[in-house]
Amino acid sequence: MDIATIVGILLGIGSILGGILLMTPDLAMFGSASSFAIVFGGMIASVSVAFPLQEVMKLGAAMGAVFKGSKERLGDEVDGAVEVAETARKGVAELESKVGSIDNPFFRDGVQMVIDGMAIDELVDILSTRIEYRESRERTQADLFKSMGVMSPAWGMIGTLIGLVVMLSGFGEGGTDTLGVGMSAALITTFYGAVFANLFFLPMSAKILTRVAFHSTQQSLYLEASRLIHQKKHPIIVREKLNSFIPPKEWKREE
Repeated sequence: MDIATIVGILLGIGSILGGILLMTPDLAMFGSASSFAIVFGGMIASVSVAFPLQEVMKLGAAMGAVFKGSKERLGDEVDGAVEVAETARKGVAELESKVGSIDNPFFRDGVQMVIDGMAIDELVDILSTRIEYRESRERTQADLFKSMGVMSPAWGMIGTLIGLVVMLSGFGEGGTDTLGVGMSAALITTFYGAVFANLFFLPMSAKILTRVAFHSTQQSLYLEASRLIHQKKHPIIVREKLNSFIPPKEWKREE
């Protein structure tokens, strides 16, 4: 699990609840099924219009990916690539026996292309294309969350307008109950829309974009490693070249 995401959401919810409790002990006044239905239902309707159904159906999986943590470190992957480069200098047979132990499927495919004797230009072109279209797929998920973050406050405003209509109708009828219900709905829908957007959907979009950037750097590192292995570069050269993909304080040195 991604601890930062969980802590952030819990801290946000705690801040909201704490602020409410400092003003009033009555939390129930902030619960409204009708306001929730307007904001959440309307937002789902909007993204269903804006995006293909197959992308909307992946929404649950995309949310799960946001909460899924990762222990991958580029520095460790430099060490792994250098180890493969050392094996490659011993010959194709040794490299072929090593490829099955490579955990990352992108790098494993790159090394397998080297073993299969694929031309270096073709290897680079295939792996670059995979990076490009993986980015495109993952950015679609980020765009989906961003749209949800934009549409949630908009539907909150729609709920506010509905509440104002109900409230104003109460003036003509002289019903104080109608005034209270209308004003409550007008404010709570805006509240729900702002919370959904700023605590959940927009941060989730930013989180996905951060991971897109990380995976692109990771795969670019592996592409370069595959290219250097194809050229049978010395492991020291491989290490120094791959160090360029990580911060200087994490650079790997020969032991």
